[in-house]
Amino acid sequence: MAKITINGKICECNEGEYILAIARRNGIFIPAICYLSGCSPTLACRLCMVEADDKRVYSCNAKAKDGMVVITDNEQIASERKAIMQTYCINHPLECGVCDQSGECELQNFVYHMGVDEQIYSIKDTHKPAQDWGLIHYDPALCIVCERCITVCKDKIGDNALKTVPRGGDALEKSLKDTMPKEAYAVWNKFQKNLIAPNSADGSLDCSDCGECTAVCPVGALVGSRFQYRSNAWELKKISASNPHSSDCELIYYDVKPTSIENRKHKIYRVSSDYDFGELNKAARFGYDFNKDESRKDRIVLERIVDGFKSGRIKNIKFNSFITNEEARILSILKDKFELNLINDEAKAYQNFLKEFSKFAGSSLYNGDFDSVKEADFIISAGSFLRHDAPNVGYKLNNALKINKASAIYFHPLKDAVVEGYSKNLLSCNHSPNLDIEILLFILQKFGKNLPKWLEDRLLSAFENAKKEVEVSKKVKQTSLVKKKIKDENGEEKEIEEEVEKEVIVKEKELIDAKFSTYAKALNLDEDALEKLLEKKEKFTLVIGEDFITSKNASTLAKLTGLVQRYTQFKVLIIPPRTNSLGVAMICELGEEQSGKTFGYNEKGDVVFSSLKADLDAPALNEQEGTFTNLDLRVVPTHPALDYHGFELNDIAKCLGLEFENTIDYTPNLGEGFKKIKFDDLENFYDNGGVNHRGYKLESKSFEACDDEFEIENLNPNLDEVIIYKANPIGQFSKFSNRASALMQTAKLYAGKEFLEANSLKDSDVVIIKKDELELALSVELDKDIQGAYLPFFDDKIDISGFFTSRYSSVTIQRSQA
Repeated sequence: MAKITINGKICECNEGEYILAIARRNGIFIPAICYLSGCSPTLACRLCMVEADDKRVYSCNAKAKDGMVVITDNEQIASERKAIMQTYCINHPLECGVCDQSGECELQNFVYHMGVDEQIYSIKDTHKPAQDWGLIHYDPALCIVCERCITVCKDKIGDNALKTVPRGGDALEKSLKDTMPKEAYAVWNKFQKNLIAPNSADGSLDCSDCGECTAVCPVGALVGSRFQYRSNAWELKKISASNPHSSDCELIYYDVKPTSIENRKHKIYRVSSDYDFGELNKAARFGYDFNKDESRKDRIVLERIVDGFKSGRIKNIKFNSFITNEEARILSILKDKFELNLINDEAKAYQNFLKEFSKFAGSSLYNGDFDSVKEADFIISAGSFLRHDAPNVGYKLNNALKINKASAIYFHPLKDAVVEGYSKNLLSCNHSPNLDIEILLFILQKFGKNLPKWLEDRLLSAFENAKKEVEVSKKVKQTSLVKKKIKDENGEEKEIEEEVEKEVIVKEKELIDAKFSTYAKALNLDEDALEKLLEKKEKFTLVIGEDFITSKNASTLAKLTGLVQRYTQFKVLIIPPRTNSLGVAMICELGEEQSGKTFGYNEKGDVVFSSLKADLDAPALNEQEGTFTNLDLRVVPTHPALDYHGFELNDIAKCLGLEFENTIDYTPNLGEGFKKIKFDDLENFYDNGGVNHRGYKLESKSFEACDDEFEIENLNPNLDEVIIYKANPIGQFSKFSNRASALMQTAKLYAGKEFLEANSLKDSDVVIIKKDELELALSVELDKDIQGAYLPFFDDKIDISGFFTSRYSSVTIQRSQA
């Protein structure tokens, strides 16, 4: 650990860490408009200039050295910063009174902070019309070209959808270079030349619509279209919560205020975030209004439900994982009290996977998390359609590739061009859908140490010998003629040629005997390319996705994953498929549906309690107080953004004799594996250094692991006909995200160009999808980024459950003649 001194304060740091990051972690303010934590420095604003060991440096890209002395401010630096802020104000529109960023504008803040009270520079303005990019609105007149939007899109999200383009403005007068402060001139000169624009050929914004660019924009040039001109920022109250749509459960703030002067009921106007440390996906940012407008307490239905439980007519509770831990605990207690069956097929599959994994890992939980991905320098992703299933894991993977110069392998049957574009150090391995065991066997074969004998023997037998062409360097003797001057017998100089032999190194192709993994061969994995990716790599992480959890081989895959965690250097992250799958799996004993009535909680049943269409209204997750257990193994709190006037699950529980008055009274009583911490004692923020203060981290328990031999047989069927995949389009996770006004859409068959051509289809065709006796008519939508096709499950008007027993299915597809 190194130490540097900033403004007289001794700060511990890692050698090579950026000075700005160290200062922020230690609560020392250095102004910066362009820099984002976790991204590459751009030097666009230059405000972060400091003196380090008496030399002027930019703290965003100057690395700390042990013993360094840093001064963040003096008269000269202050003068330069003030001049920079003056240039940013040149031709900036005088519309702060109606600007969406007003009140939280960094340009406003820094102008005030630097004491800018006059404008001494000027230049002719250019016409820059506003642009509508769907969910995102761009006003170039407000843009100061700090490039944060470009940086976050490239370094964190991975879409790389924005770039700078020529502004078309007048050039600065050359005399200014000598008469105005150097840093201000450089900033103004760059600013005057550039604007932000989509990085696409047709000028449209081609991205996943995460909206992270709007979050990082310091001046309101980029805002959510649905927020524009809806509210002043200072009128909004921030409610800290957790993303309710996916298992990242990232920190969000519901920004609320009364709907109108007449209607004082709160309304969510937008979702904001801590963009330095927690990225939001599309659903988290734009899918906030998924609650019912009105809810009511129907006591007759409540009494009918209570009587159903007490009389024993209700035997099953069917629910999904879009519930809080506290609700899962209530359901678990009701199960024991009334001998009920808790039905949640998705969470049960995840629970079964974790149980088998734990036996062979020797620990109750997987040992990977977001940090394991972000800080890794070699990552394998297997069984996850990453940008669709778990976009936030994809953001961390991309960030590791960009910032750590990491390398990665992306195993998946569906080719994704955007993932492939993350980095040249990412090897995309597109394999047959029936292969999954082979991936984990290859990892154990390649990286396993001190494996059980039975497994080692099996892996050693899975090589084949073959010739391999390699390039070798050889020393060879070459003869050449060299001209040389000599004197003849008369003493006159003459030139002769002399044969000289010398040794040189040449490169030649040579065939050698080599061993090749049969697993790698089956997976189409280039082992030579892998060897190059592995050079100088030390921190390994394996990401396991939903494909493995729902595979016919799930039990075997879980055991092998446990062995990977135990016998290799990989940290393992097993992504929970839905928001709180992990919490439900830890709290509830799940079973199969039995005879008797079924109480459906947000699912179909004989009586339905739901925030959607129901017999009895239930609160949506943005109306609830409680916790989720996220993929980062954290129990994170979420607070209600909106008032709710119907019954909660705890109201039913109280009628059935459960003791706690409020749902959050269960927070310190969630059961084994959870801490006894009251809800009100849970924090929910990142500090200036990025340290996570969200709820608490679960602690994994260690125990004696199982080494018993088990049968390894691939049970996946060989699929024929047309193969489709079960997945949602980017930004959709469930019927709840699809209820949000910005995300609402009708399900389609999403297919890549090659799939459409192979099946003689085109975009917007209507097709009949058949499997056995099932038929489904859908429109087709081109997804230009993928190869293959997928059928979504977010639209509750379309039932696709019969088409899939895993995530892949063989179907026939016919174009509709209607």
